[in-house]
Amino acid sequence: MSDLTYTLSQLNNLSEDDAKFAFENCCTSSRWIEGMVARRPFVSIQQCQEVAIEVWSGLGEADYLEAFEGHPKIGDVTSLRKKYAHTKQLASGEQSSVNTASEEVIQALADGNTQYENQNGFIFIVCATGKSAAEMLEILQARLPNAREQELETAAGEQAKITAIRINKLLPTDINPETKISER
Repeated sequence: MSDLTYTLSQLNNLSEDDAKFAFENCCTSSRWIEGMVARRPFVSIQQCQEVAIEVWSGLGEADYLEAFEGHPKIGDVTSLRKKYAHTKQLASGEQSSVNTASEEVIQALADGNTQYENQNGFIFIVCATGKSAAEMLEILQARLPNAREQELETAAGEQAKITAIRINKLLPTDINPETKISER
């Protein structure tokens, strides 16, 4: 995800190509991107999120796989070490019960991801926000026995969560006071 952020008005007024680029930072499925660009203008961030779900739910396997390809593969041990290097700092703060990722956990996560991809034909997709390496490994191990069809559905649901988080980063409410939804 890039550091791009927009107000809702800015997003609504982007050229088609710039809007495609903005939405591509949220999800790399070309049909999802096209659907989001076509549905502008949005009246609120909530509506944007609702449209994102609606467009995503109308897609199929090829679209899901295209979106999954936009994620880095969790399987390179060096990348895993870098990804979870911050765990110690998090453990001393808000996630005090989380231990740093051991070499064994990192290697098991890499091996499990390779096994998952070999079984399913696509990489392991999970909304990793706030999860330690050990938690990721536990989720991966729990999902490994699943049938491919079940995993495709699960991964698509996880992709939808990731996309929602990325839309919130694209349209942070702190720069969009006009888009806050009033309580009824």
